Amino acid sequence: MPLSAPDPAKLQLLDAALPNVAFDGWSPAIFTAAVAATDISQDRARSLFPRGATDMAVLFHTQGDRAMVQQLGLENLNDLRFRDRVARAIRIRLDVIEDKEAVRRGTALFALPHLAADGAKLIWGTADAIWTTLGDTSDDVNWYTKRATLSAVWASVVLYWLGDQSEDYADTDAFIDRRIDEVMQIEKIKAQVNNNQFLKPLTGPLNRLFGMVKAPMRVPDVKVPGMWRTGGEQ
Repeated sequence: MPLSAPDPAKLQLLDAALPNVAFDGWSPAIFTAAVAATDISQDRARSLFPRGATDMAVLFHTQGDRAMVQQLGLENLNDLRFRDRVARAIRIRLDVIEDKEAVRRGTALFALPHLAADGAKLIWGTADAIWTTLGDTSDDVNWYTKRATLSAVWASVVLYWLGDQSEDYADTDAFIDRRIDEVMQIEKIKAQVNNNQFLKPLTGPLNRLFGMVKAPMRVPDVKVPGMWRTGGEQ
């Protein structure tokens, strides 16, 4: 889905909250402090962030995705192999993060059992933003497998990056390359299995079954009278 711009009042509250996240985490205290630091009423703030700081953490993540998409749009990736384009997108996603501690605190927040689904959705959203921006046109089961694989890569990269103390995150760069190489090996093995004549009796029916799986319909990001938009902004 296109990443539409959030309400400016949301960004104002998020900016007011971020200086306190390193000390208090994504907690009710930072939500209260953010409201007090702005001219936005408590009722208005609660309508924008029904779950308080948790929804602020969601917005912080999706803002990072937006910044990555914008930066990727400025890059000339035509001369890069596709695996290198994906690696570049991951590096850009890390580069646009302005507050590493906010990410650390967010990782801890979304590791909580009752918020694990939110965390998984955010990781998937980042993977989807990368594939979509890079021009992925798959409309079958590959749409899902690409995003699932990249979600796993992104999650592991973030955890590695949070603990990386190397200069200019050189170790993280090497880690990204290793993970992408591992994914490419998996794709190579899949191709070998599909081309194996002895396995055709098994892979043939499976491929026909997978061929029935379709990617979700993309709804254009248009704002015209009579259009009902679900989910709301983040």
